[in-house]
Amino acid sequence: MSHSHPMHARPSLRTLCASLIGVALLGACAPTASPEAPADVLITNGRLYTGEAGETAADAVAVRGTTIAAVGTTADLSRLKGPATIVIDARGGLVAPGLNDAHLHLLSGGFTLGHVDLAGLDSLDAIQQRIRTFAAGQPEAPWVEGFGWPYAPFPGSSPTAAQLDAAVSDRPAVMNCYDGHSLWVNTRALEAAGITAQTPDPPNGEIVRDPRTGRPTGHLKEAAADLVRRAMPVPTIEQRRAALRAAVSHAHRLGVTSVQNAGTSLDDMALLEAARDGGDLALRTYAAFRANGATTEADADAMMAVWQRMGDEGPTLRTGIVKMFADGVIESRTAALIDPYPGSADRGTPQLTPEDLTRVVTLLDRRGLQVQIHATGDRGVQMALDAFAHAAQLNPAPARGRRHRIEHVETISAPDIARFQSLGVVASMQPMHVVLGDMNSPSPSGPWPDNVGPERQRRAWAWRLIAGQGARVVFGSDWPVATLDPGPALWLATTRIGQVGDQPQAMPMADALRAYTSEAAWASFDESRKGRLIPGLLADLVVLTSDVLRTPPATADAVTVAATVFDGRVVYRKP
Repeated sequence: MSHSHPMHARPSLRTLCASLIGVALLGACAPTASPEAPADVLITNGRLYTGEAGETAADAVAVRGTTIAAVGTTADLSRLKGPATIVIDARGGLVAPGLNDAHLHLLSGGFTLGHVDLAGLDSLDAIQQRIRTFAAGQPEAPWVEGFGWPYAPFPGSSPTAAQLDAAVSDRPAVMNCYDGHSLWVNTRALEAAGITAQTPDPPNGEIVRDPRTGRPTGHLKEAAADLVRRAMPVPTIEQRRAALRAAVSHAHRLGVTSVQNAGTSLDDMALLEAARDGGDLALRTYAAFRANGATTEADADAMMAVWQRMGDEGPTLRTGIVKMFADGVIESRTAALIDPYPGSADRGTPQLTPEDLTRVVTLLDRRGLQVQIHATGDRGVQMALDAFAHAAQLNPAPARGRRHRIEHVETISAPDIARFQSLGVVASMQPMHVVLGDMNSPSPSGPWPDNVGPERQRRAWAWRLIAGQGARVVFGSDWPVATLDPGPALWLATTRIGQVGDQPQAMPMADALRAYTSEAAWASFDESRKGRLIPGLLADLVVLTSDVLRTPPATADAVTVAATVFDGRVVYRKP
């Protein structure tokens, strides 16, 4: 049955034209579409490092909410300035993605901000005076704590309790070495811990002893330091929260908006989760669990449960990575080397047997967990690469892929350099370790070069060579082992004196920035969220006071931060 009706008949050409003219006139008189919403933050007049290939004419970034809204010219983006927009004039300084420290110890660093700082002191007298002055200003503290002493001022690179007694004798005193692998304690601390000549060395640790009497000297290596740490007062929850707040604020002043915490206890994870839930974790944190040779399938399942509960989309806290140790450090001869240390038959003792390391890596890899392995000596690096290769042969690739990592890589055998690329392993390195190891001079001297010898020294911190083979290199600080400030690290990475083989290891500034931004984001499975300046990514940015791409820093203190933006909020501006 037809439903046609005269009023539904096709309109005449005249009627249609009249209708179209009416619509056109109505459109001309109607209000225009609402303008773009103004930016919350607008950064202008900068030199942009976007993390994308090639140069850009853009010199401005607009932020709306928690993401980057637009990248363009100052003239173009000025349209987004509203009455409440915060405008940051970069004055020609570099504007870059927020810096991402790929290896640090966040809570430890926060605590050291309240301890006596011994970094940079090169004589025993200066170290003792710094401790003495600090202790006098903390008369109520039951223990005196400090961090950062180097090996060189001490005869035989080994400090003694008597030397620390000369600065503090009325209460226990504990001074962490800059590398975090040795503890220097006074007599009162030895007594508090009950350490005597009869105390046995713990596994993976050494109580340094007087060769004549067998009595402890006051120098504790690796796990032996835990004997004293267990005797120290346990920080209160409020002290731990304060340390975290101090660490976050310190990071903001230095342009750091993301960190990768290398080893997180269950207590620390709970603290981070509470800070996240309370809105106080203003730092994107990728937190690694800890594993060792005793780690079981059940332990790995427990890590998986936390990872699954936390998820991969958390705005400020994520996990899915596990930290392990292959060896110690070169300075105290606890790193594992392929050939013996100079003048010795000792090659260092790995913290795990190759079999245990491979077993644990394989069971973690089977669950899709990322593994980062501390390895400073060439044998430690080789063991880590072997473990990753074995896991890849035995296990199917996880859905998100493998991005296993080796932390530090201070020296490496020539055949192992290419294995980073072939196995897809990330080299996570810390440029300031070069200074701490006395390597940034034409004729280095000190325990690091003395302990590796000239041949291994030629393969030290080979970041440019590893990257040149096609592997990913990321940078971090290892704070509090070294300063959290990325500026000195960028300076050293781009000006480093020294070669690996016949190749200088100084790298272009753009590559160094990439290791602190987009590559670091990739190493934590975050490349789709951050690490570049493109619309839609998280609004984490840093504004430097100068354009380090055009004028690389000539000194360690030449890179300074003008402003830091985290999650769309300005969290620091230089006074």
